Formats: sequence, C-alpha cells, structure tokens
Amino acid sequence: MLTLKFEEIINELEALSNPEDIDGMASFGISPKKTYAVRIPELRRIANKVGKDHDLAHKLWKADYRETKILACIIDDPELVSEAQMDSWVVEFDYWEICDQCCMNLFRKTSFAYKKIFEWSNREEEFVKRAAFTLIAVLAVHDKQAVDDKFEQFFSIIKRESTDDRNYVKKAVNWALRHIGKKNIYLNKKAIIIAEEIHEINSKSAKWIAKDALRVLKSEKVQKRLNK
Repeated sequence: MLTLKFEEIINELEALSNPEDIDGMASFGISPKKTYAVRIPELRRIANKVGKDHDLAHKLWKADYRETKILACIIDDPELVSEAQMDSWVVEFDYWEICDQCCMNLFRKTSFAYKKIFEWSNREEEFVKRAAFTLIAVLAVHDKQAVDDKFEQFFSIIKRESTDDRNYVKKAVNWALRHIGKKNIYLNKKAIIIAEEIHEINSKSAKWIAKDALRVLKSEKVQKRLNK
C-alpha cells in the first residue's frame, strides 16, 4: 500500500517550496492566502506516492495551503466523499485553480456530481457557481457513458447564467457550453442553437460567451472531427 505520513508530505512541500514563483502564480489569477509555490507536476508526483487516503485528504485540506488542498482532492477516495464534504469544501474556493482542481480530480468522480451542478449553479458565490459549470465541462470530457440527455439538461442553466459578468463565472459557462458541443454532432448542433439564443440576450457577458462558443463549435477543426 502506497502512503506517506502527513508530516512527510509537509516536509517535502517545504523542501520544494519556491517563493520566487508566487508572483508568477498571481499573474495567472492564482492567489491563495497560503502557498509553498510548488508546481502541479510535483504535487502529482507526491500524490502518486501517497495513493488514495480519505482520512489523510481531510487532514491535508484542513492544513489550508494551496498545495495541501490540491493534494487532498487528488488523493481522496470519491466513493467515500459525502455531499456534506462537497458542500463544505466548495464554499472555501476563493480562486479558480483550487476550484478547477477539485472538480477535475475529485468532484466529477462522485455520485453527487450531476446533482451538485444544479444546486451550485443557483448559488451566488463566484467560485461555487464556477464549480457548477466546471463540473459540466469536465464531465462532458470524461463521462464517456453518459447519454446526450444528461448534457442537454444543462443548456437551460447555461443560458440562465450567461448574463453573469463575473470573469471566472462567464469563462466557466463558456467552457461548459463548448465542451458539451464538442462531444458529438447531435450535441454540437444543439449547443450552436443555444449559443445563438444566448447571443440575442442584451448582455455583454452573454454575447462574449456566445461569440466565443460559436467560433469554436463551428470551426473547421471541430466539425471535421465530429463528422467523421
């Protein structure tokens, strides 16, 4: 069984710490209050040495560093994750990286992912709402067994939230729409219709989301791949 103790992980993070990278992280909107400034490939290497460990994940999350939280979402066991845990973690998201890492590495693999999309899309907090649309995007890529209806049901909330002009929300809404529309030719046509409807909304955010989505979804590259 692969495992590292909490103290060993902290020691390794301290050894890898590179404070000079903090300014560079901030330029990409990565602005955690506490960070060792360790890069993602190094965190994945550490996670591979740990394996899956639900209890250790909780301890790392509570340590409240960027790196410990990212490690927590990589090593946690999605089958042991509860709705309460997801709701507790999501309200602590305060920048895009931790939101996206949790959605990609952990939340999408839980049995509550689709339910949480609808719940969190109705929330006002910027990164809770972003989590809803990030989940749509990553599920569109990774849930290969899902029927088209599973993604069609998200078009209404994509359209509803397209007027949210907060940067990290509108980018995630756009991301969700694009990834649904790249799954197959049927969803591509549906996504294009929705994007065209969104473009008619009197909102700068909606028009930006729609214009960018249409550019991608109608592109020669995407159409060629989907029409093979």
